[in-house]
Amino acid sequence: MAIRWTLLRRVGSTVAVLALLAVAAPAQATPDDSGGVLMRYARATWASFAAMTDANSGLPADSLSADGTTSVQTSTTNIGAYLWSAVAAERLGIISHAQTVARLSKTITTLERIERHGPSGQFYNWYDHRTGAKLTVWPPTGEPLTPILSSVDNGWLATGLRIVQRSLPELSGRAGALFDSMDFGFYYRPDVNRIAFYYAPDTGESPCCYDTVVSESRIASYIGIAKGELPPKEYYGTWRSFPDTCDWSWQETRPVGVSRAYLGVNVFEGAYPYAGMLVTPSWGGSMFEALMPALFVPEERWAPAVWLLGLLALQHPRGRLCRLWRRRDRHEPGWLSVQRGQHAREPRLRGLPGP
Repeated sequence: MAIRWTLLRRVGSTVAVLALLAVAAPAQATPDDSGGVLMRYARATWASFAAMTDANSGLPADSLSADGTTSVQTSTTNIGAYLWSAVAAERLGIISHAQTVARLSKTITTLERIERHGPSGQFYNWYDHRTGAKLTVWPPTGEPLTPILSSVDNGWLATGLRIVQRSLPELSGRAGALFDSMDFGFYYRPDVNRIAFYYAPDTGESPCCYDTVVSESRIASYIGIAKGELPPKEYYGTWRSFPDTCDWSWQETRPVGVSRAYLGVNVFEGAYPYAGMLVTPSWGGSMFEALMPALFVPEERWAPAVWLLGLLALQHPRGRLCRLWRRRDRHEPGWLSVQRGQHAREPRLRGLPGP
């Protein structure tokens, strides 16, 4: 399948969040230049990371208060975001290469020593950002906390590690070793062809499963498939829309679409008609769910007829992308992932190019 190691090479060359803020920023930006504004955003964003990161552990805190105090806890997603943002900050000229290496060397050293789940190599979801200790009590409240291994949060940490591996020769081997040791097949539930939300080693609890394709969990699926730890067919295990069958007759809007088989998996490529558009929903209706994985995986280039996601353009010959739509019924703003297929009667919505 085309998304194996090619995907991770592309992930490794992506300039992520901070870089996207500064796309096409001119070298000499004037105050009214969009590039200048974006560079100010990028610098301010990096300043927040610098303020949140412990000088000894190299781990960023989960939150930063207005008075400069930080939370005790950090998550695997926070750490991953710090890794890729440091690389992006260097590429934007905000920090030097030496500063990047010095900062991330501390982070990698801490990641190499903190407690992980032995059988899977997965990291726990919450740590003390000052020491790297696994948290069993929630710092803001003092309530007991059951440590879990989160599939999507480990996906973001793995993304950060891969970018460091591909970007910093000084840290490449160490970051790559951590990346390679993380087994995403651990979350796979073959009976439903999906990945679990999380696993709690102390209790064995592992609720199942991420079930919508427009979700940030795509990043864990992409990485697991690319590493050969998840079967390629897992990509087709999640809903595009719910089916148009009697079991799903409670839906207020009936979906439209066609059924196809990919890698032996039957997929209803459905969407919901809305205001003359076909909408593929996310579970929470957020931009984050739709767009976050596309920062690292060029879905709109690999499958332009079916994905058409991202902030790369607002217009496309085959339809509009994620446009801000003011709902006529409630007069509220909301983000819709708007996609149109090549054929009016056969909307091709999400996934790798099909037949």
